[in-house]
Amino acid sequence: AQLVESGGGLVQAGGSLKLSCASTRSISVANTMGWYRQAPGKQRELVAQLTRGGSTNYADSVKGRFTISRVSAKNTVYLQMSTLKPEDTAVYYCNVDWSWGTSWGQGTQVTVSS
Repeated sequence: AQLVESGGGLVQAGGSLKLSCASTRSISVANTMGWYRQAPGKQRELVAQLTRGGSTNYADSVKGRFTISRVSAKNTVYLQMSTLKPEDTAVYYCNVDWSWGTSWGQGTQVTVSS
């Protein structure tokens, strides 16, 4: 399956962005859907995850600021990011895990200026 991300960009600290991840295959049967990020010189890290049953998991650094959601009818996963900080600057990747395999998006750059 192909995942296409959008919504990244440049924003000032304290601002908001909403990332989208459109899948070419149904996400209603996915095991998990998640957003990861990778900053320069750092390892890729999990930011937020949503299970098929609706449970969510967030990195401590984004709890209370980021929200992961989905619209199954659109096969799209979202990441609403609020109160952004310069340390949120990274390439954000969408990930969907199905029983037959895992797909990654191409990544979208988020840059937060101070």
